[in-house]
Amino acid sequence: MEQIAKSLSWIFLPLFMPIYALLLTFYIPSQELDISHASLFDMDDGLKTQILFLFLVFVTIAPGISFILMYKRGLLSSVEMDDRKERLFPLFIMLSYCILLFFLFWKKAPNYVLPIYIYLLPLTGAIMAFMCLILTMRFKISLHAVGVGIFSGFILAFAHNQIEFHYGIIVISILCSGCVLSARLYLNKHTPYQVYSGWILAFLTTYLCMIWLPELL
Repeated sequence: MEQIAKSLSWIFLPLFMPIYALLLTFYIPSQELDISHASLFDMDDGLKTQILFLFLVFVTIAPGISFILMYKRGLLSSVEMDDRKERLFPLFIMLSYCILLFFLFWKKAPNYVLPIYIYLLPLTGAIMAFMCLILTMRFKISLHAVGVGIFSGFILAFAHNQIEFHYGIIVISILCSGCVLSARLYLNKHTPYQVYSGWILAFLTTYLCMIWLPELL
């Protein structure tokens, strides 16, 4: 059971969750409620690949390498960042990469040439990284819970704007969240409060950002 919990923790590492969200929304058929909005599913496959590559570099690979280098240089006692205070600079790094990715899309594809979700996902990631950074100064929350909370919030908000969508994906996202939260609790990495508060905060923030930000941008 312990090995399963550890495997789930690595499979659903927070750095991977935006990639999973994009893969589901890119390649599972859907249709926008507002036909004037560009569709993720209908995008050219080459463009999808380019966007996935950029997310992979800025949200997964670059932060991951940064964290490993910090660990190698003794700035982190473990790659899992069990010490609350050690999470502050990695969260700042994550915040920086999300902001860079958002402005890259904004610069290269201004005026929402791409579907709005492509701009909102890194922007929401930056908002969550900032919130986690502030909270981590005083409290420890589960970043795994935050990762799956963002994933579930994104999927639900995306489904909210579709007239055609495989709603079983929402169920799958909730089940994945439950598995990850249970794994973190089983491994005694967090208290129930740290796990549930992280998920609820990330889920609600992501969902509300995805629904409200398009009205403001």
